[in-house]
Amino acid sequence: MKAPYWFPQSFFARTLWLVLVVVLFSKALTLVYLMMNEDVLVDRQYSHGAALTLRAYWAASPDDRDHIAQAAGLKRIPRDKVPASEQHWPYSEIFQRQMQTELGPDTETRVRATTPPALWVRAPSLGDGWVRVPMYPHPLRGQRIWSVLGWFLGIGLLSTAAAWIFVRQLNAPLKRLVYAARQLGQGRSVRLPVGDTPSEMTEVYRAFNQMAEDVEQAGRERELMLAGVSHDLRTPLTRLRLALEFMDNDTELTDDMVRDIEDMDAILDQFLAFIRDGRDEPVEEADFPELVRETLAPYNQGVERVRLCLEAIPPFPLRRVSTKRLLTNLVENALNHGGGDAVEVVASLAGDQSAPYVVLSVLDRGNGIDPAELDSIFNPFIRGDRARGGRGTGLGLAIVKRIAALHGGSVELRNRSGGGLEARVRLPLGLLLPRDAV
Repeated sequence: MKAPYWFPQSFFARTLWLVLVVVLFSKALTLVYLMMNEDVLVDRQYSHGAALTLRAYWAASPDDRDHIAQAAGLKRIPRDKVPASEQHWPYSEIFQRQMQTELGPDTETRVRATTPPALWVRAPSLGDGWVRVPMYPHPLRGQRIWSVLGWFLGIGLLSTAAAWIFVRQLNAPLKRLVYAARQLGQGRSVRLPVGDTPSEMTEVYRAFNQMAEDVEQAGRERELMLAGVSHDLRTPLTRLRLALEFMDNDTELTDDMVRDIEDMDAILDQFLAFIRDGRDEPVEEADFPELVRETLAPYNQGVERVRLCLEAIPPFPLRRVSTKRLLTNLVENALNHGGGDAVEVVASLAGDQSAPYVVLSVLDRGNGIDPAELDSIFNPFIRGDRARGGRGTGLGLAIVKRIAALHGGSVELRNRSGGGLEARVRLPLGLLLPRDAV
């Protein structure tokens, strides 16, 4: 089941919220516990002790009450002289209930923690009138609810900071694994350190390193095999071509056979280009518009076959030879299937400042491609000949897709309104291509 949009989507956010909820829940339970255990919040000196003093005062004879009052600091106060009680939630209510339990349900209390700090009590079950009891104010003043909540807030903030650091440390191995997987996908040799990782991630790192080794080994074996095939086939093809050039019987037939041999040689080049997709080529900062002009200049010698519309693009890291091959394959495909019209090459900068990317479009006015074939046309050995007619190995667009992916980008074909096809390549200027790249 898909998580709702308001629910944290990342593992980091979910773990952080889980820790934070547990901390806040524990703080809430602590607060409830303290409020339910009243004898912890209010010192017995101000409830039970004050009640015992008042009982002794009212139980004594009228002649002895003055002595008790003088010794305990008690004082009889007229009703109109009793000040209003201060409110200290929830301690005022707790203190009132405790005094009613000690002295009777009709007992009234008034408390003032500020000057003068005192407690005024009227207990009709013991005697008539208000009695002022001296009170040490600091414990009650320090137990105000806002002070407790302030401490809880401070502890909660410190707990949140600690949880953030803790979860960040937990997520660090996962981020390292994601980065390594992207690097491996771009053809770079990468290994993850096993020694400094948590035990839970050790086996994952070992499996990744083994997978990376297997992928690189398979790539080396495949490249070696095709290189051997290419070398072994080119030798007899060269001999055939030399033999044909010495034949004078049928010049037209000889020329056709030479062209077939050249096509076979070009097919071998395409196979090698597909396998050697530039993974070993170093990455360097390059001026993309200038690279496009340099690559496509031979197509406009004598007559303009490729029209350029290039915006200013800041230099960014790429593989020069692979990028040239990408451009050449797209332009050759457009020229071969474009119906004889000039091909347009447009390069512009898109995206925002946080995730800019380059959009390269190669446009022609050919017959286009059946929309049902647009997704599969990039697969090796697949050609759109039913719509656009032509010959080739079916590897040109597959090579383009692999080179674009090698740079962290993407490529797609779009049928143009009015006929024709647009090949659109998106290359990030940073590490990643944004999801909303169009």
